[in-house]
Amino acid sequence: MSRPAVFLDRDGVLNEAPLVAGRPHPPATPDAIALLPGVAEACSELRAAGLPLIVVTNQPDIARGTQSRAAVDAINARLRELVDVDEVVVCPHDDDDACACRKPRPGMLLDAARRWDVGLGRSVMVGDRWRDIEAGRAAGTKTVFLDRSYDEPAPDAADLTVTELKESVTWIIETIAPRT
Repeated sequence: MSRPAVFLDRDGVLNEAPLVAGRPHPPATPDAIALLPGVAEACSELRAAGLPLIVVTNQPDIARGTQSRAAVDAINARLRELVDVDEVVVCPHDDDDACACRKPRPGMLLDAARRWDVGLGRSVMVGDRWRDIEAGRAAGTKTVFLDRSYDEPAPDAADLTVTELKESVTWIIETIAPRT
């Protein structure tokens, strides 16, 4: 039987995302990675409940040529030093590439679910942008929206809306964690 998992966006969910014109942007270097308050504790609680943690992140600056894949990989390696996650999945494409992996499409979640034997209907996607929530819905997961009051449309109909990852932990565990 497949297991539940928690899919997490990276920038604005796990680490601080600098705002430019009211929208979040990724850190530029590994040294710029700073976990948001309560993230390490929240991830530890989710892992203690038996839930795999899989980061799914759009990084279109690779396609735009303003960031290298090696730099993104180094940022992800630094993130993994700070918080215990099972995998970081990256979409390096931009919207014009029309790939299956760039959120709001569910490709990253679908591929990771196959690798990790995850039941998507028993899982949760946590994100801070409409693209994250739409990807989760398209994959068949429950969704948690971290409302950061960005200058962009909020998603429709997330299953839970909070302002910090820590606020969602009890709901996630009660909703999807394996019962022993």
